Amino acid sequence: MSLPRLSNSAARRIFMDRHALLDTPQGASDGRSLLQLIERLGFVQLDSINTVARAHDLILFARKPRYRSDDLKRLYEQDTGLFEHWTHDAAVIPLSFYPKWHMRRARDAAKLRKQWRASRRDGFEEQLQTVLDHIRVHGACGSSDVGQQEARGSGGWWDWHPSKTALEYLWRSGALHVVGREGFQKRYDLTERALEPHLWGINDAPSEQQTIDWCCAGALDRLGFATSGEIAAFWAHVTAAEAKDWCADALRRGEIGEIEITGADGSVKRSLARPGLAHDPAITQPATNRLRVLSPFDPALRDRKRAKFLFGFDYRIEVFVPEAKRIFGYYVFPLLQGERLVGRVDMKAFRAEDTLRVRAIWPERCVTWGKGRQGAFEAELDRIKRLAGVSRIEFAADWLRPSMQHQFG
Repeated sequence: MSLPRLSNSAARRIFMDRHALLDTPQGASDGRSLLQLIERLGFVQLDSINTVARAHDLILFARKPRYRSDDLKRLYEQDTGLFEHWTHDAAVIPLSFYPKWHMRRARDAAKLRKQWRASRRDGFEEQLQTVLDHIRVHGACGSSDVGQQEARGSGGWWDWHPSKTALEYLWRSGALHVVGREGFQKRYDLTERALEPHLWGINDAPSEQQTIDWCCAGALDRLGFATSGEIAAFWAHVTAAEAKDWCADALRRGEIGEIEITGADGSVKRSLARPGLAHDPAITQPATNRLRVLSPFDPALRDRKRAKFLFGFDYRIEVFVPEAKRIFGYYVFPLLQGERLVGRVDMKAFRAEDTLRVRAIWPERCVTWGKGRQGAFEAELDRIKRLAGVSRIEFAADWLRPSMQHQFG
């Protein structure tokens, strides 16, 4: 019996719908509305780079243009609707999900102690109790408040002083809770003081199997369709073997089924999905034609292989590429319009000069950059400049570059 098959357009629309990118961006951007969006996405990755806006701010702004960074700070620190921990990277996550991170914290406790003991972090274990005692007496603190007598280097992860490493270890393993940030520096407090017991108490924690079930089901629902490897990678909690076993069990129970997905190049890949995905309402809903600037860390793009398969969009962030070897630029933003990724832009906000400068735009293959698309782009820049905190926009003389032909190796 042949499997149901999704066309490339249908697959894109389902994927965009699950990532809140199919509809025209609108609506309230604070409080409960913002929390509901983050619950829908699962989490929002944090990143410190601020060429136009920080990644988490641009991720939320792309879906709710009324959003401003204070909305997230208020939800996180005042309304305590979120907590901070790791998925594939540092992220803010709905606080109601906190018990599902017990397995991650327990696994991190063993893994990090072994890894960090072997790296350049000598002495951090001797500081664990000292750091806990300091916070118990003095309250929430940052890394600059502990280890005052310890040698300090450049601040990279390889150069943390022992007490900073102890703070991070106690947070990752669960004894401490990040209660907010000053600038982009975390502030830690005792978990038992920051959270209600039903959230952090060991007796209320789900079992490993319950957590695996929740992670795998939640990942599939947020991806629309996925392989077991993609399911494992979504939260980065479960192992590839655990996700594979969950998929096999769910297939036997009839909770999921196999489906074929057509890629942008016409190739077909077998995936897993909930029954009836071939009739999902998103398939018949046209994508908004508003052009949007996406963060390189947008959840719809974080799996670069999926972005290339579904959209034919070959993307690599070049922050860590030496300048002479960069193809596009330090921090280049993908451009989404309709159900296509139509190009990428290199731009930066110079706040002291009150200006957003557009250095270059590279349209994708077969994308015409005419007056209509330019008008849509300028309308998006007018929205983004408010998020970036500037009032002027400047284009470089040679800003429109030839259609993108390069494929990263």
